[in-house]
Amino acid sequence: MTRRLRVLIGFALLLLLPVAAIAQPGPGAGPPAVGVVHVEKKSITETSEFIGRVQATDRVDLTARVTAFIDERLFTEGAEVQQGDLLYHLERAPFEAAVQQQGAAVAQANAQLNNANITLGRAQALLNTPAGQRSTVDDARAAQLSQAAQVMSTQAQLRQAQINLDYTEIHAPIAGKISQTRLTIGNVVSPSAGPLATIVSQDPMYVVFPVSVRAVEEEEKRYRDKGGVNAITVKLRLSDGTMYDQTGKIDYIDPTVATNTDTILLRAVIPNPRLHQPRQGEVVSRALIDGQFVTVLVESTQPVQALAIPRSAVLSDQQGNYVWTVDADNKAQQARIQLGQSTADTAIVMSGLTEGQLVVVDGIQRVKPGAPVSPGPASPGPGVPQSATAAPAGGSTPAADASSRPAAVAAGESPSGGPAAVAATSPATATPASGAPAGSAGGGGGGAGTSAGH
Repeated sequence: MTRRLRVLIGFALLLLLPVAAIAQPGPGAGPPAVGVVHVEKKSITETSEFIGRVQATDRVDLTARVTAFIDERLFTEGAEVQQGDLLYHLERAPFEAAVQQQGAAVAQANAQLNNANITLGRAQALLNTPAGQRSTVDDARAAQLSQAAQVMSTQAQLRQAQINLDYTEIHAPIAGKISQTRLTIGNVVSPSAGPLATIVSQDPMYVVFPVSVRAVEEEEKRYRDKGGVNAITVKLRLSDGTMYDQTGKIDYIDPTVATNTDTILLRAVIPNPRLHQPRQGEVVSRALIDGQFVTVLVESTQPVQALAIPRSAVLSDQQGNYVWTVDADNKAQQARIQLGQSTADTAIVMSGLTEGQLVVVDGIQRVKPGAPVSPGPASPGPGVPQSATAAPAGGSTPAADASSRPAAVAAGESPSGGPAAVAATSPATATPASGAPAGSAGGGGGGAGTSAGH
């Protein structure tokens, strides 16, 4: 090694010494400052999420009752029709001719009946004379009764011919939205040709969704004294994440359990009004469509008291969810928790914490298990109500700014020396009792959320 190289290395080492000295905390450095909040009780409306499907309350396939050509289609495909609207005209001429033919047969039968009545009357008049015979009267009476039956038969055939003529006009049996026609003008339709079109009712709609047997039993017990399952309010979240502005009620519980999934099918009925008043010729638009998937939010009737903390305080690792608490000696302790129904900003804690405990919200990255900390009020932010922030203890320095609060500990390192922690998530939601809209913690896609304690 040359003398010049040794000089350069020595100079570089001298430059690094001040940096190393700065990196080492001095003997007088205090504990790290953290922002804390009190665990407090909140009134929440419990909400469970399930994946459901919209179903029309009525659905009708239009089928021809006679064999005939289609003469006219009188509806706009995809439009809404009213009950009784004329939709198709079928060829009428053959059926009108059949009506006339059967009408003539009825007239002929009536004429023959009149003649039989006259013959019977004559036979009865001659019965008391030497020319009269009992057998003649009996034969005349039998002929009269037979002809009367023939009149009834021809009248029934006339009625059937009239019914077939009426079938050449196809009317809407229900109100709803009609599909495209499957056969166009000029085609022959028959009862065996399949449906011409389908009408699906629009308002109200059903929403069916499977719920675990355990969840159904718990809900029935919980609301037994509050009107039963009919007291549970149902809301919907659409596929774009927006909340549907109508609410529904559960009106049916399937009496059987799906053995392959251990679930029971529930059904709710919910209004589906028009989104706006359509102009002339405009297709009516509604939010719910038969067959679409939605997220069903089942809400309880009364708010309940539950422990709540800011969602930013919750971390998770391979063992589950946890938070950092500050004990009476101002030392950080790790607390394992069980989450209930939560929002994007507020976590509902079912177990692991007690009311009044201090939970670290700001400066989580500076916390180590059992190490002293300097607690101060947490920076205001989502899920951190002003009433929950803790007052500084003994003149300690304020917590770090909210911008320094991480959503999760850096990958590859955890405060307890275990695997890296990630922000906790939960598929369930909880709606604040004040009516503030509830966020979705888990997105609701692909599975049912569980209610509190499930």
